[in-house]
Parts: sequence; structure tokens; C-alpha cells
Amino acid sequence: MNDVADRAFRRHYDQVYRYVRRRTHDHHRAEELTQQVFADAAASLRETGGPALAWLYTVAKRRFADEARKRGAEVALAPAAEAVQYGPAVASALRKALESLPEGQRQVVVLKLLRGARFAEIAARLDVSEAAAKMRFVRALDALRAELEREGVTP
Repeated sequence: MNDVADRAFRRHYDQVYRYVRRRTHDHHRAEELTQQVFADAAASLRETGGPALAWLYTVAKRRFADEARKRGAEVALAPAAEAVQYGPAVASALRKALESLPEGQRQVVVLKLLRGARFAEIAARLDVSEAAAKMRFVRALDALRAELEREGVTP
């Protein structure tokens, strides 16, 4: 391990461990993932002038995402009998509700929910502040919920 990685390990291990532990809810798995984070980071961590902890969090997020993908197949889903099935009527009601939104709110909903964009990206694309994009999203969800309830669609 290089000096930068060694210092980062000694200085930030507890913080990275707590970050991973909050997400895994498993002490042993969190220790394993944290060690993998530092092993991954050691290979690329250099004196960049930037904070080592920020880089370690980035590596931890990536490692956690990898772990979540691996374990995705192992996660037990709710039995099909308990799952709510939505048919064409719900899709139609949702489409109608989306069309009833003001253009700015509809754009935010589509970018956020259908395309997975971050609010910073949405704000830049729509030329509004990030706070405005978030407010449009909240208002749009409230309007969608109200319209769907009027149509008799409930979760």
C-alpha cells in the first residue's frame, strides 16, 4: 500500500466502515466491503490535492452498488399473491395524469423517474435552479397522486 493509501486507511477507515455498515446492516459484511474499498482505492489513490475521504466514499458507493447487484438475485421478493398487479387501465390513468401536468412539472417527472436523471442534471437541462427542479418534482407528484385518486387508482 502506498503512503497516501496507508494514511487514508488509518485516518478514514472508521468513517468508511460506518458508511457501509449503515447500508448493509451487517457487521461482518460491512467489514469485508470496507476492506475491499480500501484495496480498490489503494491501487489508484494518489496525491491529488483532493480529499481522500471523498474518493473513498466514491469507491465505497461503487463497491456497495456492485454488492447490491450481486445479491439482487438472492433478495426474496414478496410472494406473487401479495403483489399488486396494475393493468392497462392504470397505465391509461397514469398517462392521462402525466398529460394533465404543466409542461415544466411533466419534464421533471419524465427526466427523474423515467430517465433516472439527478436533480442537478434536470436543473441544468431545464435552465432552472436545483431547488426549483425539486419543487416542481414534489408538486408534480402531489398532482399525480391527486389525479390518480380521482380516477380511483390507489397503491
